[in-house]
Amino acid sequence: MENCPNCKKDPREKEFIETLQSRLNRVMGQLNGISKMIADNRYCHDILIQLAAAEAALKEVGYMILKDHLLTCVTDDIKEGNTKSLIDALEISKKLN
Repeated sequence: MENCPNCKKDPREKEFIETLQSRLNRVMGQLNGISKMIADNRYCHDILIQLAAAEAALKEVGYMILKDHLLTCVTDDIKEGNTKSLIDALEISKKLN
């Protein structure tokens, strides 16, 4: 497994990767379902509910990755006296909202 060239000194745990992949697969299933709902000309309200659920699920994956990043890469950098990755993490967290 290849490490993140910018920050990861240790690879992600296999279980964590599997959890992320599982969640992403569910989101892709939701998106495929939404696409079918649109093709079937389903009620707008139902489509919007499913879109909101897919968006929330995708954001949760982002938060999981951000949490891992903060607990590993950013923590390691701070211990070494480098705060740039903390500032970068704060900036990227704005985009998750």
